[in-house]
Amino acid sequence: MFIPNDVKTILSTLNNNGYQSYVVGGCVRDFKIGISLPKDYDITTNALPDEIIKLFDKTLPTGIQQGTITVMINEVGYEVTTYRIDGEYLDNRRPDCVTFVSSLKEDLARRDFTINALAFNETDGLVDYFGGVKDLENKTIRAVGEPNKRFKEDALRMLRAIRFASRLNFNIEEKTLKAIKENHKLILNVSYERIRDELCKMLVSNNTTKALKLLEDTKLLMLVLPEIQASVGFNQKNPYHDKDIFEHTLAVVENCPPKINIRVAALLHDIAKPECFTIDEKGIGHFYGHDKKGVILSEKILRRFKFDNKSINDIEILVKEHMNVLIKPTDVTVKRLINRVGVDLVFDLFTLQIADALGSRFHEIRIGQINRVKEKTIAIIESKVPLSIKQLQVDGKELIKQFDIKPGKEIGDMLKFLLNKVLENPNFNTKEKLLAIIYDKYIK
Repeated sequence: MFIPNDVKTILSTLNNNGYQSYVVGGCVRDFKIGISLPKDYDITTNALPDEIIKLFDKTLPTGIQQGTITVMINEVGYEVTTYRIDGEYLDNRRPDCVTFVSSLKEDLARRDFTINALAFNETDGLVDYFGGVKDLENKTIRAVGEPNKRFKEDALRMLRAIRFASRLNFNIEEKTLKAIKENHKLILNVSYERIRDELCKMLVSNNTTKALKLLEDTKLLMLVLPEIQASVGFNQKNPYHDKDIFEHTLAVVENCPPKINIRVAALLHDIAKPECFTIDEKGIGHFYGHDKKGVILSEKILRRFKFDNKSINDIEILVKEHMNVLIKPTDVTVKRLINRVGVDLVFDLFTLQIADALGSRFHEIRIGQINRVKEKTIAIIESKVPLSIKQLQVDGKELIKQFDIKPGKEIGDMLKFLLNKVLENPNFNTKEKLLAIIYDKYIK
């Protein structure tokens, strides 16, 4: 196994001072499945935290109560953790205490899955007490020891099992999967932030469809995303759709690149369809206003999971505009679209719209329409015509100064009016012409 020089330095320092030490967990797993340069290297040792601190010049006590010290080598931090066993898990999230031990096997026995309970050093080679290598070969996610115990210790492990299954395209072993189903309600004891992080990793995995179907099969979906659960099996009764809402959503997510905000928007783009469903006199289903209602539901969900404000804003824009495919795009209508969505986000919108079309029937016509808008958008942006209030040759301060107007909503309305005029005719974007427009419209 390839080990970076900085990690070798940590291992050799521990070994030369009479301690055992191994790289452990995900880095060993990833190397065994062919990822030659894993992202993170975690180290486990029988040295106690205080002893680790004494051996290295620069350390951070990032998790000293749990036995974890971050050792800084060349400005990069590496987590070094003392062998330990966990106490009682009273809240299905964290142990009430940890006990340091001298046995590597005891330490590995507390880990979640066999494929993560692997250790390696250059002296002993690969250490595999629980059949992790065989499970890697068989593409199997299996809990270490008794799966019910593992999930009752930390309920987030149920989501981790599904995340690894989707990322690696593995299957969850029968007893492990059964235990997830039996313990699914324990996920309610886990914070939304921790759940969010796992869901986001699933959404950018190699097989998001597998992840979301496993969430639904194990009844976790109804607890963490009940709004999505409502779409499962929902017949759209519409000639443009050959899938139920859930299956359509899965297709749209998979058709998007693995960028988290686009994929979250894809997951939520039809979130309001069940609430907006109507059937006309011909028996055809419609979802009028589901894009606008979807924005309201999306914000509720995103704030529940404590997404940052910029992500919430961007995702809401994508959900709101996903149906807005311009059939006959003109320069003015495309400029207004760019203004509403933003130059930085408008191409993500086109990506989502194309993914949405690909997940539906008769997608060729719609994709052609989207591509025409996209081409016109590129031309408009490259022409460097003004597209936002910030690009106007006057601002609110100038209007207040020139016309002795008090600051307030009226200033914003004036600037929006000017922008519409400039979107229609970029030649209006001079200070003199803009002030004249305001004078004629509001002052005279």
